[in-house]
Amino acid sequence: MSTNHVSGETIKQYYRVNRREIAFLRFIFEAYDGLAVLETLDPEAGLIVFHIAPGCEGDVEMILQDLQKDIMMESAPDPDKPELTIEN
Repeated sequence: MSTNHVSGETIKQYYRVNRREIAFLRFIFEAYDGLAVLETLDPEAGLIVFHIAPGCEGDVEMILQDLQKDIMMESAPDPDKPELTIEN
């Protein structure tokens, strides 16, 4: 489990990726110092979250769009928030 301390003021974006790509993604975002921090939530399932610095959402989105050309990434729901279901 990651021990990175991330401010509560960051924007969180959750993704599911091939677990073999997690280290590569972390390396890429560490190179952009201060832009975003990648945290691995479930390494077996490839569940990650980006903690994005305020004002950097556009830059992160551009990087992710470029990476998605070569890496399978799909948005994932926040695991701490239950999904709403509508019952009849």
